[in-house]
Amino acid sequence: MTVYKEVEPQRTIIGKLDFEGDLIGQLNDIAGKNNILLGKVEAIGAVKKARIGYYDQNTFEYQFMNIDEHLEITSLIGNISIRDDKPFVHAHINLADENGVAYGGHLAEGTIVFACEFIMTEYTGPEFVRALDEQTRLPLWKI
Repeated sequence: MTVYKEVEPQRTIIGKLDFEGDLIGQLNDIAGKNNILLGKVEAIGAVKKARIGYYDQNTFEYQFMNIDEHLEITSLIGNISIRDDKPFVHAHINLADENGVAYGGHLAEGTIVFACEFIMTEYTGPEFVRALDEQTRLPLWKI
């Protein structure tokens, strides 16, 4: 059954991430420092190398791919909710190499920033807390 709640935009934070910092780590730090418990994140830019994941629905495990080359961030989109009692950014990313070959998947630690501009929008509304979903074995929202 589809479950949803109405939320309202509250504030927006716009900035750039540190050169050679971990992309998802920095986004999580910003969400935590600003106590954003519900929101969305978008970003564009470039990375020096990437680590992205694919969730195997048969084994219920992430398979990770390391791409050790310079790539453009053609799109990064994600959400912010609560996991383990703190703000948590869950993001997917699309990347392109110098020939326009695209890679995409779950953004993982180990993706290193060359340049990245982000927009983080906070929402007010009910809590969206992540907990283990028995059917998918993923930490999904319990709403």
